[in-house]
Amino acid sequence: MKLYYAPGACSLSPHIALSESGLPFELVKVDIRAKKTENGDDYLQINPKGSVPALGLDDGSVLTEGPAIVQMIADKVGGGKLAPENGTPERYRLQEWLNFISTDLHKSFGPLFAPTLGDDAKAFFKDRIAKYLAYADKQLAGKDYLMGSAFTVADGYLFVILNWCDRMKIDLAPYPNLSAYRARVAARPQVQKALQSEGLLQKA
Repeated sequence: MKLYYAPGACSLSPHIALSESGLPFELVKVDIRAKKTENGDDYLQINPKGSVPALGLDDGSVLTEGPAIVQMIADKVGGGKLAPENGTPERYRLQEWLNFISTDLHKSFGPLFAPTLGDDAKAFFKDRIAKYLAYADKQLAGKDYLMGSAFTVADGYLFVILNWCDRMKIDLAPYPNLSAYRARVAARPQVQKALQSEGLLQKA
């Protein structure tokens, strides 16, 4: 498998999933603005959407959209290691989390990356994000991870979004469960490995 990624983007979520899975994979860095891979290939020929992540499969096909990619990775591992088994109530809960992170949290952050966004619009989206963070914080009370005691692909995704809070100057101090959770996920060896390979860890 070949993961097309941009450092610190939402593609970090499947990168973490792949690292946790133990499956063999390659990384291909993408310049999202230029739509070029690190070796100069036209990324639009690989993913016409022009966004990351994209996962090149061994049969030559390409899968896009992070929530779909991470579930496929989890299913390749099997055994409920990164996601509950298909068809179980727990799997639907995982999909509930993936949809919430994708359609509510992730999409609310998107406009904040636009350099021309006005202050009023920024305040609007930050207020919306605050409500979603408060919800997630409440759901994490008494839990190590979103699904309980076991790390899943949804945790990798939420961790990536929480890291964006620093860039957008969104304080996580009002959300103690989320703050502890973020540190807990960050301390996982395979998460550290993914962060390091994307150049996201500060050198001591």
